[in-house]
Amino acid sequence: MSLEFFIAKRILPNRSQGIKVSRPILRIAVISISLSIVVNLLTFAVVTGFQNEIRKKITGFSAPLFIQNANNADFYEADPIQNSPLVESILSKQTNVLGYNRVAYKPGMLQGNNASHDVLGILFKGIDQNYQRSFLKEHLKAGSIPTYDGTEASPDILLSDKICQQLGLKLNDEVSAFFVKNRPISRKLKLVGIYNTGFEEYDQQMAICDIRLAQQLNDWGISGQLEVGDSLVQGQLPVILTLQGKTENLSYDWGEGPSMYQGKLIPLNLKDTTLSVQLSKVNQDRLEYIDRFKIHIRYIKDSTVENSEFQKITTNISGKEYDFHCPINEHQLRIFKVSVISGNGTSNQFLSGYEIHLSDWYQLDKTLTELKQQIERIPNDRNEILKVVSIFDLEQDLFNWLAFLDINVVIIVSLMLLIGIINIGSALLVLIIIRSNFIGLMKAFGSSNGLLRKIFLVQAAYLIFRGLLFGNIIGLGIYLIQSNWGILTLNPDVYYLNKVPMELDFATVVLLNLGTFILCMISLLLPSSLIARVNPIKSIKFN
Repeated sequence: MSLEFFIAKRILPNRSQGIKVSRPILRIAVISISLSIVVNLLTFAVVTGFQNEIRKKITGFSAPLFIQNANNADFYEADPIQNSPLVESILSKQTNVLGYNRVAYKPGMLQGNNASHDVLGILFKGIDQNYQRSFLKEHLKAGSIPTYDGTEASPDILLSDKICQQLGLKLNDEVSAFFVKNRPISRKLKLVGIYNTGFEEYDQQMAICDIRLAQQLNDWGISGQLEVGDSLVQGQLPVILTLQGKTENLSYDWGEGPSMYQGKLIPLNLKDTTLSVQLSKVNQDRLEYIDRFKIHIRYIKDSTVENSEFQKITTNISGKEYDFHCPINEHQLRIFKVSVISGNGTSNQFLSGYEIHLSDWYQLDKTLTELKQQIERIPNDRNEILKVVSIFDLEQDLFNWLAFLDINVVIIVSLMLLIGIINIGSALLVLIIIRSNFIGLMKAFGSSNGLLRKIFLVQAAYLIFRGLLFGNIIGLGIYLIQSNWGILTLNPDVYYLNKVPMELDFATVVLLNLGTFILCMISLLLPSSLIARVNPIKSIKFN
């Protein structure tokens, strides 16, 4: 034990010495240091936890980085890009890229199974079977998350609990969805899962669907199917290839070589026939294969009907197969069974863009810069100009709000440190004043001002240490209780979370304690200089 510490332990005032005034002041100093470290620990824990939870929810629905068409300002309603092996190769080589998702967005409207419910405008997010589903599983409230690994677009969707309440929907209900294209269309979808993140910004507007559904609804690329026309042409049945998407510079091969005709006539007296057409794109005098479409028409029977029952060909469509009623004369009807085999089209080659997930969030700016250098302003293998944007660009208001919380942290920590410094400084001054006789005696025996200052600073360090000890016990205790049991709750409509989040790491705890101790000790250098002004003769005489 050093001489300074030995002496410092014995200058603590006690009741036997009749010095009672210093006791409350010393207690206040210890309490203020304890309160300071408790408030600072909890402030850092709450703000860090809140920022990280909100960030996780934002990036859980989307991603930290995005690759999209360079002409787009909005990732959610954007011109598409094509699947790019070059871009995917660049992403797979990035050390900080944890993974990427192909996504497609389509705005639409939903109506519950009760027609009395209002129509709700939402955003459909199309995902594929390789999509990272951990965030959705974490917040799944009921049902399941579809894998979307079938051969055709799945009608299964996921909706938030908020949307289900607004539309009066329950698990496994059929949902009517409406989309605006060249003409409004509707689709029947099935609710297979309900999620609840508590993040109202997304819960009120996001539906998860099969990416192939979003691709088809956006009319990206070219898609279509063969259909029988609704009236005879020159006494023959017309079979027409109906297409969606960009239909310029196309060639049709009905088995007799390329032609410009989108339809073909077949005899009315056929019994069974299968007709197919190969669709190609004319590109600089070359034909690029797009898809093949087939239709099978099978004779069922002839039927006699009244003239008033038909004026033209009628169809009773049911999915990919339907009955086809063809009038032969005024009183006779010929019925066929029509089966359609649609091609895949090229819509599955297009995306809204790529979502990019990172291994280290704090390396976002570095990764963004590297990807910009490799991808932007350089035509890719699809001859497209792309750009890379961050979540800060898409959700600027939210992240500005989260950044503003850092200012609150600085203000609170500074105020609590100031209170602690003032109280510990006051305690040191009181000790110096009430121990002026001791200082005078030590100076009379030859002690230097430096030694005496060290003695009193050791005493102050002891008080600071006690305050830090009690403060850490209380602060970390509250942190552990909240982290494990979440007794402090929040209104998710206001704060996006249902309980107060707390997040602390060992480095933060050490830095807060070390910083508090160092700042307090530095601040005590000024009041400890009062020792040099104590006159030994006057102090001993006064005592």
